[in-house]
Amino acid sequence: MSRKFAAFVATGVALAVVVGSLLVLALGHERQPRPAAATTQSTATPAPTPTETPTLNAPPSKPRKPAPNPTAEFASGNKKVLFLSFDDGPDPYWTPKVLQVLKKYGAHATFFELGSMQAAHPGLREQVLAAGHTIGSHSITHPQLTAISAAKRHHEIFDGPKSTCFRPPYGASNPKVRADIKAAGMVQVLWDVDPRDWARPGTNAIVHNILTHAHNHNIILMHDGGGNRAQTVAALDKVLPLLKAQGYTFPAMNC
Repeated sequence: MSRKFAAFVATGVALAVVVGSLLVLALGHERQPRPAAATTQSTATPAPTPTETPTLNAPPSKPRKPAPNPTAEFASGNKKVLFLSFDDGPDPYWTPKVLQVLKKYGAHATFFELGSMQAAHPGLREQVLAAGHTIGSHSITHPQLTAISAAKRHHEIFDGPKSTCFRPPYGASNPKVRADIKAAGMVQVLWDVDPRDWARPGTNAIVHNILTHAHNHNIILMHDGGGNRAQTVAALDKVLPLLKAQGYTFPAMNC
């Protein structure tokens, strides 16, 4: 190899080394992270993505705010008021008949319904509300709440018809039942007059019982479900005009 050719090769190798070094530096520069000043977002810690806890693993719902007295606004003054209430519905045959009599006399009532009956007869709840009446909860399946487990009692109260009023089946109550009702955001509503229409003592007996025992601001218990309510419907048709003649009006409770 001549000296000139060797010098030429050495020069080429040197140039190659220089070019390679420059490429390495350039590539290394491109891989370096951008300085914080390049963007205000890059230095901030990303907010965690919110996740929903599955319903099955959700903690028990917090106690709701207790409801006010559903008859309180009607208690002031000297106006004569009676509160009609009907239990154990809605029934596809008897509830519409009760609604017809109430409409006939311009009366309103509160229907304490069962969750099982609502599910079996969809649409009746809306029919009751559309007529200007209110709905209370009477549990789901009508058990005696004082004689069942705490879990079953909780289910019957918390998962029954939506309302702010609750009437325990059979009127059976105790501190635990009342505590659950309050925690569910409802108020316990019992009654003042029970004409025993559920026992079907006869139309006249039902009428007499109501006329004898009903006084201003009383809650009257009757039934639109749970059996044949022909006597109840007939008694309602007889007693309402008599009570209206005494100056009573019949608002629905605030439920």
